[in-house]
Amino acid sequence: MTKTEKKKLGDILIERGVISKTQLDEALQLQKTTGLRLGELLLKKGVVTEDDLLSSLAEHYDIPFHKKLEFSDPEGVLKNIPPHFLNKNKFVPFSVQKKVVFVGVADPLNLHPFDDLKMILPELRFEAILTSEDEIQKIIHSHFAQTESDAREVIDEISDDFESLDDSFSETEDILEVANDAPIIRLVNRLITQAVHERASDIHIEPFEQELSVRFRIDGIMYRKATPPKKLQNAVISRVKIMSNLNIAENRLPQDGRIQLKIGGKDIDIRVSLFPTHYGERVVLRLLNKTDMKFDLDAIGFNKANLDLFKRIIDKPHGIIIVTGPTGSGKTTTLYSSLLRLNTEDVNILTVEDPIEYQLNGVGQMQVKPKIDLTFAAGLRSILRQDPDIVMVGEVRDIETAEIAVQAALTGHRVFTTLHTNDAASAVTRLIDMGVEPFLIASSVNAFLAQRLVRTICPKCKTPYTATQAEMREVGITKQMLSKGKLYHGKGCTHCFNTGYLGRSGIYELLPVSGEIRRLIITRCDAQTIKDRAIKEGMVTLLEDGVSKALKGITTIEEVLRVSGSIL
Repeated sequence: MTKTEKKKLGDILIERGVISKTQLDEALQLQKTTGLRLGELLLKKGVVTEDDLLSSLAEHYDIPFHKKLEFSDPEGVLKNIPPHFLNKNKFVPFSVQKKVVFVGVADPLNLHPFDDLKMILPELRFEAILTSEDEIQKIIHSHFAQTESDAREVIDEISDDFESLDDSFSETEDILEVANDAPIIRLVNRLITQAVHERASDIHIEPFEQELSVRFRIDGIMYRKATPPKKLQNAVISRVKIMSNLNIAENRLPQDGRIQLKIGGKDIDIRVSLFPTHYGERVVLRLLNKTDMKFDLDAIGFNKANLDLFKRIIDKPHGIIIVTGPTGSGKTTTLYSSLLRLNTEDVNILTVEDPIEYQLNGVGQMQVKPKIDLTFAAGLRSILRQDPDIVMVGEVRDIETAEIAVQAALTGHRVFTTLHTNDAASAVTRLIDMGVEPFLIASSVNAFLAQRLVRTICPKCKTPYTATQAEMREVGITKQMLSKGKLYHGKGCTHCFNTGYLGRSGIYELLPVSGEIRRLIITRCDAQTIKDRAIKEGMVTLLEDGVSKALKGITTIEEVLRVSGSIL
């Protein structure tokens, strides 16, 4: 069959069993009135998936289809291609092999950008690979976005323009003028873009006596990224206030706000916190990537035994599941993943949170507002009048909230909540210290889950090494337990910004409330006694789960010891 006789897209979809002849006829009829392409129309109607459509289009146009793109540019041939050019045309060069550049395209008919690409790289040939727009955006965002030095370059460019500025402003109008100046806007935008590119969860803008420091928190660790001149301090902070609709003239009281942006095709929600200090207002921007965030119990780090057990526990028709750990240990992710697994049309799920970090489809979420006396206890009391099946309380902070949660569990509700304790067993004594009666804890709680987040080794620079005797002794492992006598770490590469780590995974300690554990709770036994009994019943401790992940090459012994120092 020649290219002029190629199969029609509709026929390919029918042959593959993706659509029926009736569905095709209906779509073709609708196409006459809408003017949309057939594939676009079928996708909008939900008749085909994106993968089915793209693979069929690939057959139709006789070009390869790749669901995932692997970036490979060992000689840096592609480094000078401007990202705005790629974003505008929805295509991306992603691999260079010999003299051929493979280019991911979302629209096989959009060939004009190839002419511009040939002008940029005249010595090379190009081959199109069909893929999704999301995959194209991921490659652009990861490999063509601005580099780490960009924020520093912007600072160098604009600092000379502000030589005449004092370290403080006497007029609000002056602050507004400077905060809305193009270089300051560019600097703040660049800091946020760079933070998203480097997978930072937080940006810290910290004023000191002689300098203004900017640090990013990446995979739980703080890294200094820039030191803007002190004279830019008020302008930068005022720009953040303008973006988050805060009072620009108020610098004596803490303020909280929110910014919503789209960066590289990703929806970024930014929580803003300003805190007055002796040398000026300290700013923390919490970055929430709503596009990339996935809540999946199977993917957050549970070992198989704990995962199966946890699923059975959360499937129970009533009772409390308490997730414990310090701030930033992934408790919210675990709770959201649990709720989404249980979120079906036949249940009513309601939450009361502070703050609501992500909006969950099909879940009613309430934001705590202490200024109007909408506390966790008040919100929970109201929620129970909304006929819920499943309730999530962001945190148990006082006896009133704890007692209402217990009563909800005892009257047939499934309740999810969190506590700040070092391990699972300590949650029992924490509730008793609050004033909850031990028999109520024993009757209402199904399980306690303690967790931490460990950084995972970068797959691009993962390297085996011989563990030292001291290292093995510190975590209680023997040479026989190691794979070929080796452990793993990351050497550091451009992919992980030379840290050796890329991403994080959870380590868990799941304590189901068995009959014997209930007896220990009722008799007010201490946390260590409860923990010892749970271990006898098969509980894997946080440290043991972390060491298991290190032995599998997921993380390092050093990282396990870093996060588990408080529980040894």
